[in-house]
Amino acid sequence: MTTLAGRTIAALRSEHDALAALVPGLGDDQLTGPSGAADWTVADVLSHLGSGAEITLAGFRAAVGEADAPAADFNQSVWDRWNALSPQQQASGSIASDQALVTALESVPADRHEELTVRTFLPEPVPFAAFAALRLSEVTNHVWDARAGLDPQVTLLPGSADVLAEHLAGGLGFLLGFIGKPKEAPEPAVIEISGTPYRIVVADAVRLTTETLPVTATFTGSLEAALRLLYGRLAPAHTPDGTDVTGNITLDQLRAVFPGF
Repeated sequence: MTTLAGRTIAALRSEHDALAALVPGLGDDQLTGPSGAADWTVADVLSHLGSGAEITLAGFRAAVGEADAPAADFNQSVWDRWNALSPQQQASGSIASDQALVTALESVPADRHEELTVRTFLPEPVPFAAFAALRLSEVTNHVWDARAGLDPQVTLLPGSADVLAEHLAGGLGFLLGFIGKPKEAPEPAVIEISGTPYRIVVADAVRLTTETLPVTATFTGSLEAALRLLYGRLAPAHTPDGTDVTGNITLDQLRAVFPGF
């Protein structure tokens, strides 16, 4: 049976392959044009993905004993170097950097997936599956950002959406605490995502759950669209036809609760 870590890494591989197929064909105008992320060009997004992969790989190699822990100024030095690159260099470099990280994660034997822990920005080391999921949370949305700059109707990759939802309803739920602004909601709400076991809870905090709770509203649309809503990537221009929210909260009000990053 495939582990949660294994399924998460498989999703990271699919995201990488999609990006690797896209990026080499992009011209300067496309790289310096807007992405799906506000105030970022496509090249900015790719630079963020590439530098993030380099930083994540350094932390991972230290965790498994392959290298010393990065120095205190390591992250800033990586960002400075990537920021100094040209858009084309950022684009090509992002593919190479992400490939190195995904390959390293794939190299971990399945029989270590459950016992391996990795230190991150969090106070305590996290399970390997959660470590991979933190990267997936970044990659899934920023790969979409890059693709949405070229086609506003693109969606998240289905496999990534499924795995990411599982993590957000579990050990990665704290991320929604960083992202969500529950005070923007007119009142508490429990929004079922139609056709799925998931519910979005907006109360004192926000969370995604599979608990059976009394529903006050319904999100009609795909799971991937609901995830883009949670990450602030379901603006009207990027909302598929037929997507709506009915009940005690509206889609626009939920967009305010989840402004994105």
